[in-house]
Amino acid sequence: MSFSYKVKEELSAHFGNARHCMIAELAAYINMCGQIVTFGDSFCLKIHTENFFVVKKCFTLLKNAFNIRVELSVRSGSRKKRSYLLLIRDSADAQRVLMAVGVLHRQRGESRLKNCIYPPVTASVCCRRAYVRGAFIAAGSVNNPEKNYHLEFVLSDAELAVQLKDLINSFELDAKMVERKDHSVVYLKEGEQIVDLFNVMEAHVALMDLENVRIVKEMRNDINRKVNCETANLNKVVGAAVKQLEDIAYIEQTIGLGQLPEQLEELARVRLEYPDKSLKELGTYLSEPVGKSGVNHRLRKISSIAESLREGKGEVE
Repeated sequence: MSFSYKVKEELSAHFGNARHCMIAELAAYINMCGQIVTFGDSFCLKIHTENFFVVKKCFTLLKNAFNIRVELSVRSGSRKKRSYLLLIRDSADAQRVLMAVGVLHRQRGESRLKNCIYPPVTASVCCRRAYVRGAFIAAGSVNNPEKNYHLEFVLSDAELAVQLKDLINSFELDAKMVERKDHSVVYLKEGEQIVDLFNVMEAHVALMDLENVRIVKEMRNDINRKVNCETANLNKVVGAAVKQLEDIAYIEQTIGLGQLPEQLEELARVRLEYPDKSLKELGTYLSEPVGKSGVNHRLRKISSIAESLREGKGEVE
């Protein structure tokens, strides 16, 4: 069972008591999945989908909000997939529903159909939540957060997609939109934004599941960053120590460490004796202890002398 399926399953069990919220959620299903057949002044409303959760919610919302009984047919398709058809055959019932969700308008005795989000339907915050909830069940999906953060709504109507994006962003989110083949995709790609959208839709169980994954991933990433940082620092220290030992060995082979100034000779011999010690620790082994910066300064002088000898200058200052 996918994470997306679990979210839709949770949302499909959410039923508000307010009729205006029921209408708002039903509007999302009709906008996303509805088909309107006209016969003169008569209307027939179809909702055709392979999504069982859409069927479940539409059937219940139509009964609770309009007391309409609908015809339901189920067909088996390829790969054992089922398709569902909800049908409101009675024209008066269909018109009542379509006018309530803002798809059908009467102007000067004429009927006008427009598949869009009707502002009065989503005027209140609770109704906007209900609409987004319905839109996700009908056209949304979310990736397994263990892999990556990505939530999207795939719509065939570009104008409707823009409206949905703006509706989502009214909750201080930052949904984006992109065209993909012949569809418009509204999406969120940040874990925190997806958590906030789950909260908007009132998918609280999914929200907690996602937050748990985010916490574990952040802890894992933090540990990896620290390990990588420590590894990089260790490699840097080891590389510097190897270079110091090579310079000291070269000086000893060419002119001998005894030709170095007293302070440099002492440090060179200490470094040879303690090849794995830090600069701070090396400073404590000197006859007159010095700090890390003092040790680093003297080692740079030793390196400079070694480079001069390699270049044939043969000068020791």
